[in-house]
Amino acid sequence: MPAAELELERLARLQHRLVAADCDAGLFYDPLNIRYATGTSNMSVYALHHPCRYALVPAQGHVTLFDFKTCEHLSDGHPGVGEVRSAVSWYHFITGPRTEEFAERWAAEIASVLGTYAGRRRGARPRLAVDRLDPLGLWALERLGVEVVNGGDAIGLARAVKCDGEIATMRAAIEVCERAIAAMEAACVPGVTEQELWSVMHQVAIAGGGEWFETRLLTSGPRTNPWYQECSDRVIREGDLVAFDTDHVGLGGYTVDVSRTWLAGDVKRTAEQRDMYAAAYEQVQRNVELLQPGVTFAEVSQRAHLPPDGLHSPANACVAHGMGLCNEYPLILNRDQFASDGYDGVLEPGMVLCVESLVAPQGRPEAVKLEEQVLITPTGPQVLSASPFCESLLS
Repeated sequence: MPAAELELERLARLQHRLVAADCDAGLFYDPLNIRYATGTSNMSVYALHHPCRYALVPAQGHVTLFDFKTCEHLSDGHPGVGEVRSAVSWYHFITGPRTEEFAERWAAEIASVLGTYAGRRRGARPRLAVDRLDPLGLWALERLGVEVVNGGDAIGLARAVKCDGEIATMRAAIEVCERAIAAMEAACVPGVTEQELWSVMHQVAIAGGGEWFETRLLTSGPRTNPWYQECSDRVIREGDLVAFDTDHVGLGGYTVDVSRTWLAGDVKRTAEQRDMYAAAYEQVQRNVELLQPGVTFAEVSQRAHLPPDGLHSPANACVAHGMGLCNEYPLILNRDQFASDGYDGVLEPGMVLCVESLVAPQGRPEAVKLEEQVLITPTGPQVLSASPFCESLLS
């Protein structure tokens, strides 16, 4: 599918959700939401913590993109963008003590453009779905008569089901990332540091057209447990488990979220390493098979396989989570947390989910992390990730 066709299909999905939410338009600041709606990308990591660009998406028609000053040319060739304006930024670094003044200026322009979309809802005041907004902006829009509602549902549901072009792009992103995983595995020898090893992933993935990494989750030996430590200057030793989670925003902005655990060096696994790996592998394989179209999240949670007592880690909250431009709806929690924190829904063809396992026995020196990226097809789950599992731990 040509890029332009893909962008227009995504925009149409989002606009369908805005209509369903009875909104005149959506205002999106999250760089990934802007990319979904427009196909454009500009300083995404910077824009995650400096709100310097935003997109006003009408329920019908072309998008007005407010981009960083002098960056209008970056929208050339993106058919969903009808107009590009310079963003009015009003965070403290830019405005200092004049933040409220600039917020008022920003709101006046938003309300003016929004006024061209209004009237489609039988004279009701303009209704705007917003993904994120600081209080000054919210108050300024409300003073101008704009009704602001949560836009997370609309964009989240739009992004959940992928079209053919998105799946093709994701497959290409996974292929590049898995070349980086293979290069990192070849470099995983005793004596290398965690950071040196992780740098191999960066070099190969970025050289292949990948974009950035959301985390630095690669640890070894005693730093694998507890999980969620990021890589350090620790030297990997013979016999260590080395575990990682890619969290890679790759080609076209589509994320690759795959985890593997390796055994460093030419040594035999310990009995404990064998048992942990077998438990994690079984959990992933069995839970992949649960991802059938039409099955509810509650059913998946209830039927999901958990490792034996003493091996299941409460830090691994989910059976699976959605994946696209980043972590996305849905999040399916394990049954030990579903009642208190989960929500229900239905698996649909075109959803992509990542199936997780973390075996991290409390008080023990190591952990095993595995994760597969899976497409829901009309006939069942199809595993998209193809990086091999560690034979010395599995066999």
